[in-house]
Order: sequence, then structure tokens, then C-alpha cells
Amino acid sequence: MVKELSVDERFEVIKRNTEEIVTEEELKNLLKKKKNPVVYWGTAVTGKPHLAYFFPLLKLSDFIKAGFKVKVLLADLHGALDGTPWTVLEHRYDYYKEAISQIFKALGTDLKNIEFVQGSEFQLKPEYSFDVLKMASITSVNDCKRAASEVVKFGDNPKTGGLVYPIMQALDEHYLEVDVQFGGLDQRKILMFARENLPKLTYHARVEVMNPMIPGLIGKKMSASIPKTKIDLTDTEKEIKEKVNSAECVEGDPDNGIMAFLKYVIMVIKEDKKEPFIVERDKRYGGTIEFIDYGSVEDSFRKKELHPADLKNAVAKEIIKLVSKIDKKKLNELAKKAY
Repeated sequence: MVKELSVDERFEVIKRNTEEIVTEEELKNLLKKKKNPVVYWGTAVTGKPHLAYFFPLLKLSDFIKAGFKVKVLLADLHGALDGTPWTVLEHRYDYYKEAISQIFKALGTDLKNIEFVQGSEFQLKPEYSFDVLKMASITSVNDCKRAASEVVKFGDNPKTGGLVYPIMQALDEHYLEVDVQFGGLDQRKILMFARENLPKLTYHARVEVMNPMIPGLIGKKMSASIPKTKIDLTDTEKEIKEKVNSAECVEGDPDNGIMAFLKYVIMVIKEDKKEPFIVERDKRYGGTIEFIDYGSVEDSFRKKELHPADLKNAVAKEIIKLVSKIDKKKLNELAKKAY
């Protein structure tokens, strides 16, 4: 029988590896009041989901451990507002649902605890549309542009849809009937926009939980639109090794995408399973070494006892192991219509 977690234990499970919680006090009160609160994480159906998606989905697994019900919003209309052609929205939705389901399975997360929601299922209803217009009448162009600036691709001649984006994301919290919204730190301005503006429509503000952004392989955040910064779920073993080996990773400096993925994904999985992270090395360079937590890996790397080449080889093996659980053939088939 699995031991039931206390409120403090549930809070710590949610807090680990997050960047910010607004507010921690509200989250603690929520956990005291509700045994099974509801959290949602949303993603617009734009570029292909890639390796960095393992991080937020692993965090959603933490929410499940803490007793939450999880809703995954596959925001098809948001995708269209951010440049996805309307003609492929349904196919993009299918691709995202399959890719995210497969990542959850690769992480060992039971899909029975997760509800997938297609944005257009509720966002086209009259009452939702009415609320979009109401919020549009009380928020300024500058408010909306500032809120969406790190999420929406505005460009030199921004589309009006980008301004509607944060309004809809704020209202999603109410219409999905959730207690918490979870997102990346790049979503912070939209999440604060929601907290500020939902009460003006007599809806209550939600708790906002944010995770840090994982750097890309070449120093930027992993981006679907910049292939060199990320590893695709359908990449071959050869492609994964090549991308990891060519990634930025300065000896002694842990501020890079390789170390970040190790910290926030690989070592979390390893520590939860009580498995060591193994770095195989030639005896000339000290032989094989095992680490039981991320701190000891970082310490060894900072001291230049662990060479970037050896680190990369070990991380590449772990990534290949994770991605090997993905049905690449199925994703490639779905991609033909979606992209």
C-alpha cells in the first residue's frame, strides 16, 4: 500500500525543480482544502514537440504524485493565432496528443490520471466568446502585447490574433475549472495577466506554478523552429549522438543545455528510481564513475574532474534510452499530414 503524503510533502513534491510559485501560501492552503485539486498545462499546436517536453511532463507526473488531477490542453486555436495554418489544425492536434501520450508512457506515467482537452471544444462556445469580448473591453493593446511578448511570434507587422492569445489563456483557467495553471517561466507575463484580469470578470485568480526554461544545445532555449537547438522525438540514435556531441558544453561551466537536461530530467528519474547515473570512461581517464545525485555531477564537472566528452557520451545514452520508448514510425506517419 502506497503511503499517503502529508500536505507539506505534497507541497515539496510540487515545488521541486520549479522556478516560481504565485503564491506558495495559496498553494499550501489549496492542498489543505482539497485532496484532489486540478492543474492544467497547455501547449499551442505549433512546431513539433521535442526533447524539452520531457521536463514539463515529468513535472506533471509530480502533480499526480501530489494527488492532483491533470488536464493537458492542446490549444489548437492558440496554435492558429500563433501562425499554424487553419487547414492543418486537426492534424496538428492528433500529432501533439500522440507525441505527448508517448512521452508520458516513456516516463512511466499512467495516462488514466490525465485528461486531454482540445481547445476548440470549449473555446468556440458562446459564453466563452462573450467573455473574450468582455476581457478585450477592459484590457489594452499594450497589456496584451506585453503579456504575450515572450510566447507569441509578433514580428514587424503583428497580427491581431496575438493580442487575443493572452485573453484566451487567462479564460482557459476558468473554463477548464482548474485550481492551478502550470507553465514555463516564459509564460509568466500571461499568468500574471490572468491573475490580474480574471477577478475583473468576477472569476477568482488561480495559483500559478512555473518551471525554469531548459537551454538549447546551442545556448538558446530548445526551440522547435531552430533545429540545432533541440533533439526531435523521431531523431535516430546517430542524430542524437551528433547533436549532443556538437552541443555547447564548456569544461568546468555547468551553464548549458546538456547539464540542464541532466538536472531537470535524467537525474530526477534516476533519483526517484534510486538508480545511479553512470559515466563510462577509459581506465586512462579514471575509469567508469557513478553519481547518485545531480549535485555530485555538477561538483565533479566544475572541478574539471568530469570531462565534457565523457559527460556528453553518458547523457546521449540516457536520451537514447528515453527516446527509444517512442513509436517513431507512428509519429512520422502523423507528421505527414500535420507538417
